[in-house]
Amino acid sequence: MRKVKTNPNLYFDYRDVKTLQRYIDVYGRIEPIAKTGLTAKQQRQLAVAVKRARHLALLPFVAER
Repeated sequence: MRKVKTNPNLYFDYRDVKTLQRYIDVYGRIEPIAKTGLTAKQQRQLAVAVKRARHLALLPFVAER
């Protein structure tokens, strides 16, 4: 498991694709909270940011084969 040290000031922006890609697995799914080590609030912010980035075609919905 890959645990990330939680930073209370961590904020996810949908335009920061490089950071968002760290929390997406090879299949294009958002990593679970047990693997990311984020707080529940940060995990929700991450999910919203990833969904916005997908909607704007900054991130793929599914991984390429």
